Amino acid sequence: MSDASITEIVNKNLKKRYKKEASFQRYGQISILLAASFLVIFFTDIISKGYTAFNQSEIRLSIYMDQEFIDPEKTGDIEEIRYGNFDGLVFQSLYDLFPEVTSRAEKRKLRNILSSSAGIEIQNLVVNDPSLINKTLDLWLPLDDEIDMLLKGNIDVLLPEESRRVSDSQIKFIQILQSKGLIEGKFNDTLFTAGDSREAEQAGILGALVGSALMLSITFIVAFPLAVAAAIYLEEFARKNRFTDFIEVNINNLAAVPSIIYGLLGLAVFINFFGMPRSAPLVGGLVLALMTFPVIIIASRAALQSVPPSIRDAAYGVGASKIQTVFDHVLPLALPGMLTGSIIGMARALGESAPLIMIGMVAFVVDVPSSPLDSSAALPVQVYLWADSPERAFVEKTSAAILVLLAFLLSMNSLAIWLRNKYEIKW
Repeated sequence: MSDASITEIVNKNLKKRYKKEASFQRYGQISILLAASFLVIFFTDIISKGYTAFNQSEIRLSIYMDQEFIDPEKTGDIEEIRYGNFDGLVFQSLYDLFPEVTSRAEKRKLRNILSSSAGIEIQNLVVNDPSLINKTLDLWLPLDDEIDMLLKGNIDVLLPEESRRVSDSQIKFIQILQSKGLIEGKFNDTLFTAGDSREAEQAGILGALVGSALMLSITFIVAFPLAVAAAIYLEEFARKNRFTDFIEVNINNLAAVPSIIYGLLGLAVFINFFGMPRSAPLVGGLVLALMTFPVIIIASRAALQSVPPSIRDAAYGVGASKIQTVFDHVLPLALPGMLTGSIIGMARALGESAPLIMIGMVAFVVDVPSSPLDSSAALPVQVYLWADSPERAFVEKTSAAILVLLAFLLSMNSLAIWLRNKYEIKW
């Protein structure tokens, strides 16, 4: 075969190789573009639905703290004051703005533009400071969630009155109040300072946040030391035989088990057998610890394997024992990788809802938990509960809770990356 023929064959094959390489690059670029597009669509949808939840429509009312409503017997006793007619104070202030409204039906519609928590806020003010009695205060109070949706443009006022949950009279009241400058949008601090509620404008994520924090603390305290100890034993001390091979295979299998199976295990063992309280962060933390345990073992073993054998050889060379070599030299170098894997495993646990539903954390819990034994919700379960609510206001609450959950997940993953970059040693 002549040189010219060989050159022609080589050039022909090169063209095919270059063509395949270019096609592969295009496929990769298209894949990245599709993934980025779906990510943009996802975030756009969540943010567009959820950002309005951080704003709450409120009304400014001038309220006279009439003692006849608060403490008609003039006892001055806090317990008596607590049962005062605080709703009446708020309603009277609202009636004063609309003296032309006299019928019961119209007054009821007027009252319904306010949140049912308005009277409770006045009650808390007076209980904390009884000297406010017989004084006039200008206060910003929350509006009902349907009115809030109206002001945010989520209710079509062109629909017939019977097709919407806001009446024509209420729309007229709101327009008059807006013209007087008595309605404004305020930052919705209730979202971060209150627990769950049946009323959308009163619902917050504080209880779910505290519950998730307690669960993750228990998960880390239980799972991390046990998983690291197991990884050190399997990687550094255990003999390689069929038994250890069997354990390693099962650890890898447990990492792929669906999370709901761990929920069933927690229900059978922790609740039914040991009698632990349902819906408690303690049980949730233990269940998530079981789920995270194999993930941390795998990450920890990978971190131990990444330490060069020369470190071990040098330690043995200066007379260090096996345990001194592992705990004084190998473990400190592998610890950043272990922490990184642990944080990623914890981030996965933070987003799990299926195992928590199985142990009863799907219950409606208003109070913020003060200990791991108190009933509590968790952030992913709170999202699940709100997503199932029919009120339009809970749609934005659901999206807002998802944004907060994503912020926590991104923070945990960023922390893992920072730890890896800060403490990782390049060999």
